[in-house]
Amino acid sequence: MRNKTSIARLVALLGAAFVTCVHAEVNVGVTLSATGPAASLGIPEKNTVALLPTSIAGQKVNYLILDDASDTTTAVKNTRKLLAENKVDVLIGSTITPNSLAMIDVAAEAETPMIAMAASARIIEPMDGKRYWVFKTPQNDAQMATAIVEHMLNNNVRTVAYIGFADAYGEGWWNEFSKIAEARKIQIVANERFNRSDTSVTGQVLKVLAARPDAVLIGGAGTPAALPQKSLKEKGYKGIMYQTHGVANTDFLRVCG
Repeated sequence: MRNKTSIARLVALLGAAFVTCVHAEVNVGVTLSATGPAASLGIPEKNTVALLPTSIAGQKVNYLILDDASDTTTAVKNTRKLLAENKVDVLIGSTITPNSLAMIDVAAEAETPMIAMAASARIIEPMDGKRYWVFKTPQNDAQMATAIVEHMLNNNVRTVAYIGFADAYGEGWWNEFSKIAEARKIQIVANERFNRSDTSVTGQVLKVLAARPDAVLIGGAGTPAALPQKSLKEKGYKGIMYQTHGVANTDFLRVCG
């Protein structure tokens, strides 16, 4: 019901934008992470914008793209620029959860629809006056965490370690996964964090290995999520390793091997 309501509301909002722009151009402001730690996600998104229609319902559509460099402050700056200077009718962004969360206040203040490409349920929940203007494309982390827990149970996983980003994405996954795992009687024996820009997670991995978990869930996205998996493998971990849907691109596979 939430999805149907959101889609209907988005269509209405976009329809209103086109109605008010009769005989005018429609401007779509895009801020994404084409550089920085989230670039493996942001670059394909940037390339996809080139495939979007340049005319909708007889109206010319312009796409104005800015790079937030995977940085929260820059994402907010870009959002303000797109709204104040470019007068965009709708916002798309950002690539990652922390940036998308930071953009909400600006979009809501301007009463401009915002479509996030990040996954955390916190971007759209709980519904309030600010999130009324916000939508997102990926599945919620809770939905995906439920599927992972089901797979763990089906593969006799009874203990699990978690190592995730030290930001809103990692915390969101921890909050959702830990609740579901506890309810399904899976014991979490370690809870570690790392930064997207880290080059080593040896300390965290050694703590995970000391806990001797049946499985490890890595709460990361893009190529930075490969670091814990590679380190676990190098240290001889033989258990099951899980990733989130935030790693679903070819660059992650290239880096992770």
